[in-house]
Amino acid sequence: MLYEKKPTTIDEQIELLLERGMVIKNVPLAKKYLSHVSYYRLVGYWYPMFADKETHEFKENSRFEDAISLYNFDHKLRMLLFDVIEKIEISLRTKMIYHLSHEFDPWWFQDSNLFINIPSLVKTLGNLEEEVERCKDIFMKEHKKKYKDDLRFPPSWKSLELTSLGGLSKLYGNLKPSVKSKDIIAGEYGAVNHTFLPSWLQSITQIRNYCAHHSRLWNKNLPGRPKLLSSPPHPWIEDLPKQHEFQKIYIHLCIMKYLLNTIQPNNSFTLRLAKLLEDFPTVDPNALGFKGNWKSEPLWS
Repeated sequence: MLYEKKPTTIDEQIELLLERGMVIKNVPLAKKYLSHVSYYRLVGYWYPMFADKETHEFKENSRFEDAISLYNFDHKLRMLLFDVIEKIEISLRTKMIYHLSHEFDPWWFQDSNLFINIPSLVKTLGNLEEEVERCKDIFMKEHKKKYKDDLRFPPSWKSLELTSLGGLSKLYGNLKPSVKSKDIIAGEYGAVNHTFLPSWLQSITQIRNYCAHHSRLWNKNLPGRPKLLSSPPHPWIEDLPKQHEFQKIYIHLCIMKYLLNTIQPNNSFTLRLAKLLEDFPTVDPNALGFKGNWKSEPLWS
């Protein structure tokens, strides 16, 4: 079957929405939005409004303005999480550089004896090499000039500044269990040992990538399935989501909050998240997996 749909004008898009039963109170404003935000991107926000997923007929009282409210909420949520994830990424980078460089040497990330999956390490180092070659920062230019005969990567405190959270996550997860620093880092985050932290970092990396590429987080089925501690050493949640609820973002936010509490104990994540939900009263927290009592949980209070 070949795809045969033709491109539509903004006026045609508006007409199609009206024909299918969407309420548009301010047509000029709707046209303006559709001129800056593509119809297909907005579909994700009005998809739950469909009464019929095949014909795309809308439920009664489905409003364009509500879809835009969800879109704006999602944008602000991504911005909030980007700020939180930045703190986690910088902290993880710092701890990996510090502990592993002291346990081994500044080039530990090139030592294949420390890693489980060598092909994965080679791929990670290949990506890092590209970043090092592309880097125009003065610290890297000076290093290459001064140590031009040293064919190794620059030491970890220089090279890993160019690594993404995904790269850091892969390096950490790929370390052999016998590497002491792997448990030390996990312990400093309240994850007890290396068994749990890799899945947390993978989850956060996925969400970070969604944020970076402006992808929808609201009502999204997330692929990550983080492993949870049975008795966390720091305040946690009592009303745990079931496994099938892990596809919603709430449990992932809880993990971010847990890590952030070790990095910045007096953080404002709870207040900012609560304020965001208050600012968008039409947003259903259930679509994000939130529990009704989430703010009173030991983790968030």
